[in-house]
Amino acid sequence: MTHDPIRRFRHWFATAQRRGVPQPEAMALATVGETGLPSVRFVLLKHVDENGFVFFTDGRSRKGRELRAAPHAAATFYWTSLGRQVRLEGRVERVETDVADAYWQTRPRASQLSASASRQSARLADRDLLVQRRRQLARQYRASAVPRPPSWTGFRLIPDSLEFWTHRDNRLHHRELFVRTERGWRVGLLSP
Repeated sequence: MTHDPIRRFRHWFATAQRRGVPQPEAMALATVGETGLPSVRFVLLKHVDENGFVFFTDGRSRKGRELRAAPHAAATFYWTSLGRQVRLEGRVERVETDVADAYWQTRPRASQLSASASRQSARLADRDLLVQRRRQLARQYRASAVPRPPSWTGFRLIPDSLEFWTHRDNRLHHRELFVRTERGWRVGLLSP
């Protein structure tokens, strides 16, 4: 087995896709708020390479604000039908503007309109106001592309550690931990 955790992740992810795991790109993302308390929600992984794990969101959202204030996060993927889980922890940075622009252009128009209409995580007095705002934007951009809102961006989680967990009978699960060092990745086993 490879000592490159990103390569291993990509192999496991491709296996989950090939075997029809529902939404294999769903990852639970944990951040820390101003109070020091954790917060977790699901986001969708959109790209992974040696530079990190990329997801997109409204930068004004709770997670966006938390990532700017404390630029570290943890994430977990769990593919129950495969008996596999991957955990990662590391620092977070915003993606470059051209990366956010390029991904925005691949999104379905309806999703672009919804993202533009929403101020993610902000209190909403009336859902009808959100629906009306989306309709207004659909009329406004009827004959043109929907521009990416300046607040809508991506984040890259650059892992310092990755853990690969494999289900085994009788709770004797197999756990491998990769930790980034100055000389590359150090790998070791963890008790289940």
